[in-house]
Amino acid sequence: MRERILACYDHGVETREGIARRFCVSLGLVKKLIQQRKRIGDIGPLHARAGRKPMITQQHKKRMLELIAENNDTTLAEFRAALRLSCSLTAIHNALAGMDQTYKKRHFGRMRKTVRT
Repeated sequence: MRERILACYDHGVETREGIARRFCVSLGLVKKLIQQRKRIGDIGPLHARAGRKPMITQQHKKRMLELIAENNDTTLAEFRAALRLSCSLTAIHNALAGMDQTYKKRHFGRMRKTVRT
């Protein structure tokens, strides 16, 4: 539909308001598509570019794996200090979980098992 809207605009048959009425979209969408095509050259949705950029980059993740190899008992706070990040501990936890890594320490002793009774 985006292509049809812009094709109609390019032919110059109707105004932007007329195009919006014809395709049952807002005038803002028609304006946005025209501007987006001029700026970027692409008329696809921009959802992937929206929102806050991640603070933990691939370089940080690589360094995390190195820290785990050096000392597998590293805490989340130690990760944050070593990487010089200002993000939350939850963000570091989520990054580790995304890399299939765990930081949770196990105490010495038997593991808890569920026993059938």
